[in-house]
Amino acid sequence: MPQIVDFTDVSTIGLQSSPVAQALAGLRANEARYFKNKYDHVFSVDPASEAIETIDWVHGILKDERDIVISARPLEATSFVVDGTRMAYVFYESGLSINVMYGLEDGKKRAVGFKLSEGMEVPEELASRFKFARQKSKLAGTIRGSYFVIKAEH
Repeated sequence: MPQIVDFTDVSTIGLQSSPVAQALAGLRANEARYFKNKYDHVFSVDPASEAIETIDWVHGILKDERDIVISARPLEATSFVVDGTRMAYVFYESGLSINVMYGLEDGKKRAVGFKLSEGMEVPEELASRFKFARQKSKLAGTIRGSYFVIKAEH
């Protein structure tokens, strides 16, 4: 059953096994607030065991586009469509969050974003390939992020 992410009362439910659970919960809440404010979309997540299709889609894009294989264990994921764009998120035990923004019409934006929770190291599989910019969040502290543009159809 999907869990609605509350961005006013941040909870670590579903993320407790992460060594940076509180920061990851703040990162997840930050995304929930963004989608509620911008699209009036209620952000909910499923346990990884119930979101295999979404996780496989995200991992397939990473592998096909950049030959990236994430070593961290997925904890939760979600997929939804807003404003003609399919969004997918995977939250990992390490504190990593990966999102895919995939415009459903040709010519629309398609990209993969990486966000690192405060307190986590840059994953080895990303460290040599991406530079991470910092941004501040009231809910998540300092978030480090990077992205790449998707070139192929997925």
